Amino acid sequence: MAGNAPKTAGILALQGDFEAHRKAIERAGGHAIEVRTVADLESCDGLIIPGGESTTMLKLLDEEGLTDPLKRFSEHKPVYGSCAGAILLARDVTHPAQPSLGLMDLTVERNAYGRQIDSRIASIPMPEGGNLEAVFIRAPIIRRLGPGTTVLAEYDGNPVWVEQGRNMVTTFHPELTTDLRVHRRFLAML
Repeated sequence: MAGNAPKTAGILALQGDFEAHRKAIERAGGHAIEVRTVADLESCDGLIIPGGESTTMLKLLDEEGLTDPLKRFSEHKPVYGSCAGAILLARDVTHPAQPSLGLMDLTVERNAYGRQIDSRIASIPMPEGGNLEAVFIRAPIIRRLGPGTTVLAEYDGNPVWVEQGRNMVTTFHPELTTDLRVHRRFLAML
């Protein structure tokens, strides 16, 4: 893109709360589009995979012919996954095991904090100071970090916001708060 035009963040819009991510990107000063096709994907500078149901998202990615194009896209452009998106980006998924896109060298345990009734909002201290409000809904836990992983935030002794190469995951839902630090960081990666 020429000049100071905002980069385009795509939000996978097959299932999950993609609308909240779109609004957060726009509040953070970026341009967002909903991605449902390969053509949509190709017009993005980066992609957000929202929370939702990971097995349903995998099925829909296959049905829409997006699985392989998304893997090719990730070879050159950043991908950020929140909650179920974190599960899809992980190389290894447990509880139960399931396929994934394998874009980050992580092991993620599905629904590790418990059932829907165990969902919570936590205030997470940040290394640079202040706290980050984090909404956990049937959230996964990152059980193993591969080489080259940077932990940006932890909750209860577990990493909940990490980067590896050009990709990033959160096990919580930053799009459900007014704090834009996660979305601003993603926009800076574009």
